[in-house]
Amino acid sequence: MSFDEKIAALIQRLPKLTDHLQTEEATKNALVMPFIAALGYDVFNPKEVVPEFTADIGTKRGEKVDYAIMRDGETIILFECKKANSDLSQECMSQLYRYFSVTKARIAILTNGIQYKFFSDLEETNRMDNKPFLELDLSNPKSNALFEVKKMAKEDFDLDRMLSTASELKYTSEIKKVIQIQSESPDEEFVRFFFQRVIPSSRFTSTYRELFTPLVAKAFHQFLSDKVSDRLRYALENENVTTENVPEVASESGQESTRNDIVTTDEELDGWNIVRAICAKKVVPSRIMHRDTKSYMGILLDDNNRKPICRLWFNSKNKYLGVFDVNKVETRIPIESTVDIYQHADKILEILTTYIK
Repeated sequence: MSFDEKIAALIQRLPKLTDHLQTEEATKNALVMPFIAALGYDVFNPKEVVPEFTADIGTKRGEKVDYAIMRDGETIILFECKKANSDLSQECMSQLYRYFSVTKARIAILTNGIQYKFFSDLEETNRMDNKPFLELDLSNPKSNALFEVKKMAKEDFDLDRMLSTASELKYTSEIKKVIQIQSESPDEEFVRFFFQRVIPSSRFTSTYRELFTPLVAKAFHQFLSDKVSDRLRYALENENVTTENVPEVASESGQESTRNDIVTTDEELDGWNIVRAICAKKVVPSRIMHRDTKSYMGILLDDNNRKPICRLWFNSKNKYLGVFDVNKVETRIPIESTVDIYQHADKILEILTTYIK
């Protein structure tokens, strides 16, 4: 299974597991070890993953970090784990900070099995930064975060490449947090900035501050809404294929298509496997089949045209996931990458359930 499939399966399991994870050890076994395995590391091979890794600090002996990921005998990633749903506090970070300084690892991860905070030493060599360069929440995963985490997978791991983008990720994340705060509750300095550009000849009085503060927040939200609407409209206007009258040509995994112009891409297969992982909650994965066409890949239950689960519209500039309602009417949802599919798992499971009642 690929990283995308394993992460999708782990995310699907979260609701069933979290209420039962009352200890740190249970969290590590149920969530953290599968996460490490999803990155391609063998959790049962001490040459790759060392549990309870000794990180002696000065006169303090026997200090241990929960997991150390190894490559060529050197430590590359540290994991410090806490119980599921526990707060990843400053105290927890301080503990990891001490471990980081006495190893050669350049990436350290603080996690409770659901939230993951990724740190490095971007500001001062061998001293872990106070703020993470990347955060991932598996209960509400963002595709861009998963895309960056995937770069830490064993087969793709390139430390220099990872560190070269870590700085950008860190500061971009901080800027986004500032934007979110200011868009929800703009402070006086932020409001003054816009006031001086809208009415440059006037003095920024308390009356104008009270008037402009809600207007700035409102304008911010309208601007973002307009940008999203423009993007969706552009995508739909430039999508030159339709969902009607598209012939389906069988193309099972491992079989040759009967049409030379149909190519089943790795991205389509990744998407199909993610759908299989989602559907595994209801049926055995082997029942989830695909048929590829020139325009889209159709995913079916039991290879039955009357039981469509979804469609992957990946053969054009803009990608869509086609989902069906109970009347088998398709709605296409814009997505950026295959990992976005599991964000619509409820719609996929809803149509699947209608076929297996």
